[in-house]
Amino acid sequence: MKSGFVAIIGRSNVGKSTLLNTVIGEKVAITAGKAQTTRHRIQAVYTDERGQIIFLDTPGLHKARNKLGDHMVKVAKRTLDDADVILWVVEPDRQPGRGDKAVGELLEKAGVPVILVVNKMDKVDHGELLERIDTYYEAFAPDEIIPLSALNGKNIERLKDLLFDYFEEGPLYYDADTLTDQSVKQLAAEYVREKAMRFLQEELPHGVTVYVDQMKKRKGRNLWDVDATLVCERASHKGMIIGKQGAMLKKIGKHARADIEQLLDGKVNLKLWVKVRKDWRNDEFSIRDFGYEEK
Repeated sequence: MKSGFVAIIGRSNVGKSTLLNTVIGEKVAITAGKAQTTRHRIQAVYTDERGQIIFLDTPGLHKARNKLGDHMVKVAKRTLDDADVILWVVEPDRQPGRGDKAVGELLEKAGVPVILVVNKMDKVDHGELLERIDTYYEAFAPDEIIPLSALNGKNIERLKDLLFDYFEEGPLYYDADTLTDQSVKQLAAEYVREKAMRFLQEELPHGVTVYVDQMKKRKGRNLWDVDATLVCERASHKGMIIGKQGAMLKKIGKHARADIEQLLDGKVNLKLWVKVRKDWRNDEFSIRDFGYEEK
């Protein structure tokens, strides 16, 4: 059997979480099409007859504008120390810029094989894709380059084969049926935050976090009572999250409930609350209180 740890790194919104979900075959990371959706280091496990790949999905590398942003960047960088292989995810319709140069320098210091993943390969024609691959290879000389589409699954099996080629023989670190290190409560909270990210105005979602107050199954019934709280930074934001006559909060709850029901394999009575904690992203206590401490 072979096994190894694989860090997924890249700039915000390049499809790292979508890639992770596609490889694992289950929704273990939320996706919202907006920068800074992933805030935690997410550990996910893929197991087959060859062995085990433990993926470490990281927050996107970005210019931090608050203490939460600082935390996210530190988590992404420190994850590299735990990796046997690094997947650096980029997009084919962007030329490498200063941010990519900074990532390249970071990966050079890591001292482990780097596989450049050119995601969203279907966004450009074949000639442009080859041109972008050449550009990245000349600039950074990664150990491997693989174009793929995380959204439609193209070349995902090839990526798995490539990763196992780099692994040494080793133990299975997790049971074969383990998919993620996240608890059910954590996943439920993230599903609610995902819907807030998708439905709220562009800047507002970045100041929202979610925690689950309770999750209890009713005796003798396949029905769960789930209470969750959305925390925002300003009273005006609270009004936007609730919406006119509660319409926005109902919309977030309706779509989140569907994901939580699939997670729990049962019916869900979801109640959402909204609270204000002023400027919590710049408060160390709040950052730790909401579970963003470094592990």
